[in-house]
Amino acid sequence: MPKVRRSKKSPPDGWELIEPTLEELEAKMREAETEPHEGKRKQESLWPIFKIHHQKSRYIYDLYYRRKAISRELYDFCIAEKVADPNLIAKWKKIGYENLCCLRCIQTRDTNFGTNCICRVPKGKLEEGRIVECIHCGCRGCSG
Repeated sequence: MPKVRRSKKSPPDGWELIEPTLEELEAKMREAETEPHEGKRKQESLWPIFKIHHQKSRYIYDLYYRRKAISRELYDFCIAEKVADPNLIAKWKKIGYENLCCLRCIQTRDTNFGTNCICRVPKGKLEEGRIVECIHCGCRGCSG
């Protein structure tokens, strides 16, 4: 099984604790990339990849900011090696974006009317019983 890290630089202390989870997520990512996409829309075939990318970034975020289980050095190593997405993590630290699924959902240029994605609308503001699904990442509501 290939390693998650990509550089020759040796990882800091604590890497051996998070490496099995990251390798498992990396294996899921490879599986999602090679999964056949017949019968799916073009965007729909990318949804599992967005989901796994979100999981890896959330894992590193939770370990560092919530549980304080890893060091700053290990966190910076994960960011430098592109294990986690620094832009997505920066948004999670802001109020109102704690559950953001992907950065495309807050980009106004990707929508018809220059607003946020439909998954960013609170569920209480939508019609009763309506199922909302983001076209970019398949999210069913990340506004909280």
